[in-house]
Amino acid sequence: MRDKLNGYIQDQYGVTPEFPWPKYNSHAVYRHNGNKKWFALIMDVGRDKLGLPGSSPISVINLKIDDIILHDIVIKETGIMPAYHMNKQHWITVLLDGTVPEDKVKDLLAISYNATAPKRRKKAIRDPKEWIIPANPKFYDVEAAFAENDIITWKQGAGILQGDTVFMYVAAPVSAILYKCRVLETDIPYDYQDKNLTITALMKIELLKCYDRDAFTFSVLGDEYGIYAIRGPRGVPFSLSEALNG
Repeated sequence: MRDKLNGYIQDQYGVTPEFPWPKYNSHAVYRHNGNKKWFALIMDVGRDKLGLPGSSPISVINLKIDDIILHDIVIKETGIMPAYHMNKQHWITVLLDGTVPEDKVKDLLAISYNATAPKRRKKAIRDPKEWIIPANPKFYDVEAAFAENDIITWKQGAGILQGDTVFMYVAAPVSAILYKCRVLETDIPYDYQDKNLTITALMKIELLKCYDRDAFTFSVLGDEYGIYAIRGPRGVPFSLSEALNG
């Protein structure tokens, strides 16, 4: 599968492999032609280094998965694990011995290519996403803001693009998701910093829906949807998306 995947990457993405380490001449790096960021690393690794039985080498590919929810889901699948020798929060290692079907590997490769793509390219190729974002009423009264206007500006969340949907979780004493909003504009320049907060860009969001305070509380999010912390923008699990959009 390693050879087939190498050919596929060259045909699909127009990228040829680089071999930057003479000592490890089987380690092939694939970069974007524009920003030169890696989107894949194919290498041969000893099975024991991956926690597998035996010590013979096995071909694997490292791929980037920025979406925390998706990352946590795929590393539970057979043949996929937190990345070997790379950031385990954002990268995964996928076995290329047939354990993971070829089509699945190509799907994950496309996600990695998108996650590392230049900003303009990302906007062009990914579908709208749903996010949960936090709001701290100690620093900003978002309820009062939405009471006055359906469109407000908010701190730009990493990875959020125009057209995405954000569900706003208002922290204690509310501790619940209260709002569904559409992202109208992103990357609005802004420069603010104090001991609690740093903002470098804003996004413009439009209120679409309000929720009862007892509908999506912190305890409900944890007990029913496995969400136990909301410290920054995060993806929305499918089951929660269905409930929020119901």
